[in-house]
Amino acid sequence: MLAAVPPSAVLPVLKVEDRQFLEDYAKRSFRFFWDQWSQQTGLFMDRSRMDGSPAGNEVGSTAATGFGLTALCIGAERGWISKEHARQRVLTTLRFLWRHAFHDHGWFYHFMDAKTGARRLDSEISSIDTALLVAGALTAQGYFSADREIRMLVKDIFERIDFVWMLNGSPFFLAHGVRPGSGFISYRWTAYSEASILYLMAIGSPRHAIPADSWYAWLRPEVHYEQWKFISGGPLFTHQFSHAWVDFRHQKDGDPSFIDYFWNSQIATYAHRDFCISLKTKYADYGPDMWGITVSDSPSGYVSWGGSTTPGQVNGTLVPCAAAGSLMFAPEICLPVLRQMHSVYGEQIYQRYGFTDAFNPNWRDAKLWVDQDVIGIDVGITLLSIENLLSGNVWRWFMRNLYIQSAMERVGFRLATPGIGIRETKSGARRGGV
Repeated sequence: MLAAVPPSAVLPVLKVEDRQFLEDYAKRSFRFFWDQWSQQTGLFMDRSRMDGSPAGNEVGSTAATGFGLTALCIGAERGWISKEHARQRVLTTLRFLWRHAFHDHGWFYHFMDAKTGARRLDSEISSIDTALLVAGALTAQGYFSADREIRMLVKDIFERIDFVWMLNGSPFFLAHGVRPGSGFISYRWTAYSEASILYLMAIGSPRHAIPADSWYAWLRPEVHYEQWKFISGGPLFTHQFSHAWVDFRHQKDGDPSFIDYFWNSQIATYAHRDFCISLKTKYADYGPDMWGITVSDSPSGYVSWGGSTTPGQVNGTLVPCAAAGSLMFAPEICLPVLRQMHSVYGEQIYQRYGFTDAFNPNWRDAKLWVDQDVIGIDVGITLLSIENLLSGNVWRWFMRNLYIQSAMERVGFRLATPGIGIRETKSGARRGGV
């Protein structure tokens, strides 16, 4: 039984000053995608300096491009840019992806040279990064619904993706990707993760669909932390990325799991908050209004800190996008964190693109360490989460596409009251009955 219950999925009424803060944060986040865009390819940069100067390596990110296409829609809707400027940039990106970017059975590299589209950072052909890219394309299709060229380019890009090929012989589980020269990566999406959007796309594909039973085949590991009980597959971002586009509110999937995934992500956010508060004895700056850890930069490089309620490599670093990415789930506990970070540290951590990717108040010799970079996917989940909290627009635009509607119908999603139904295997990890 939950000792405390997160609120409903209804968009809340915000105080004027809170809305003003979020709109400023969102506009700064949007500015990253406006600045860090390649006019040659339409790809968006993986990262940049938080003051707006380039990172210097011209690496484009496939996933960041998905967030960036969505950001263009948000910017046009809010009047930060004209709708025509947004449309032209969307078309530049889509034309390059359809006509020029390398793909294998419709799947793109994780990282590409922002000017040429060539493979960068020895990256794989990535299933999840392609899915996040296409999520942005489908959002643009929903927003620019009257534009025939955008509609047709997105249709062609999506329907070219061979999801069955990415199964690589498995009846249900998609591979993480392919490494040029060595073949399919051995890891598969076999448990709850950020890949739920990937599975819905694969199930809803009109040309290369995988079985609807794939949705129920993957494990749903159950996590117990203090009074909280939820399913989880890792850091907090695994509860955020798919939700940035797919509107899971008031929905449960069908037999045998009956899970309300939005409710589950709300609970995961509350549990993560309590986990961070429990670390206060070790890291004095942690507390009810100063928390948040997810995959990010750190004083030791790019780090996966562990699960949402496991210590992992935690060293006192704080990651603003952890709370920002969950604004759409639990603004009542996430917004105070961001307001407090801004109040205490100000321009040291909050600049042209909003908050730095990460900072550590008590690094060596109790000095404040501030990452000088922002990362596209972290800025992206921030912007989309804020927009969904304020308006629900991203959910509305994305959910217009028939692929996801068809997939959710095939899977058996239905209207539901909040809560999580649980089926357990002998090991205690929930899975479907396929």
